[in-house]
Amino acid sequence: MRSRAAYFCAMLACAGWASSVRAQGAVDFYKGRTIQFFVGYEAGSGYDLYARLLARHYGAQIPGHPNVIVQNMPGAGSIKAANYLYEVAPRDGTQIGMTGRGTPMTPLLGGKGATFKDETSFTWIGSMNNEVSVCVAWEGSGVKTIQDAMERELTTSATSLGADDTTVFPSVLNAMIGTKFKYITGYPGGAAMNLAMERGEAQGRCGWSWSSVKSTQPDWLKDGKITLLLQLSLEKHPDLPNVPAIMDFAKNDEQRRVLEVIFARQVMGRPVLAPPQMPAERTKILRRAFDATMTDPAFVADADKGQWEITPVTGEEIEKLMVRIYHTPPAVIELAKQVTPQPR
Repeated sequence: MRSRAAYFCAMLACAGWASSVRAQGAVDFYKGRTIQFFVGYEAGSGYDLYARLLARHYGAQIPGHPNVIVQNMPGAGSIKAANYLYEVAPRDGTQIGMTGRGTPMTPLLGGKGATFKDETSFTWIGSMNNEVSVCVAWEGSGVKTIQDAMERELTTSATSLGADDTTVFPSVLNAMIGTKFKYITGYPGGAAMNLAMERGEAQGRCGWSWSSVKSTQPDWLKDGKITLLLQLSLEKHPDLPNVPAIMDFAKNDEQRRVLEVIFARQVMGRPVLAPPQMPAERTKILRRAFDATMTDPAFVADADKGQWEITPVTGEEIEKLMVRIYHTPPAVIELAKQVTPQPR
């Protein structure tokens, strides 16, 4: 009979062999392939720019070094892209996507248009940052503080009703703290919403990622073109110690729980997701490659050059978050639905 030590060594050898076989299998699968990376917003939006940053470096961390090509699939506040990943995309790791951070919560909050159902509808690869969003007012609007926005109407640019932060967040603020935001929908993404402010079509924007504000419009901040009114997240951003935060306005525990359900999406600020029911080993490969990319010196240098904020969240962490949010007590979910806009 073999000794326990000999048995243990044999098991380690088998495990190493199996790991080697899996690694070689991954190389064989991805070598010479292209990963299509679908983004649910137009080119030039914050989501698009983050996706392209990732695409430039992601393939180098995947065994076999596949090409990663970004394709824009705007529509319905990124629900179109999410539906595609859920219904159409092959479940083999060759197609992934980036949607709005709140899009995966659409069924939970009673939104329309989603064919996906719950927290199991996607395979979570990771998020490039834990986001804080802001509401801003354009110069000349007469609104300088969030209290001003409670006293006079402020028109903001938005994408589609009930699917995106740009409609959800101002609606929640109107219902829960008494602001008077009036959003205009129909803009395909961030670039168009910013242009709407410059043209005078809108007086501000609410539900705008702070990482995008400071990286794409630093001159607006420096020149006072926009005023920061409120930050929207579970915790304040270190950059914004003097800008009030939404959680400060919760009047009681019930309101705080509702706000937590709605703003938990901020944790997965730039989510990377894949179709459901992916092979476990393929999921592991894509997750570990994502994690490695986030700390790769070339990627970090590229992000720093573009002033893109990187505060990564793992796929496993997002998976746990989605399970927790989808298992929120029904009474709290019902209250959240009441303050969330629904497509007509």
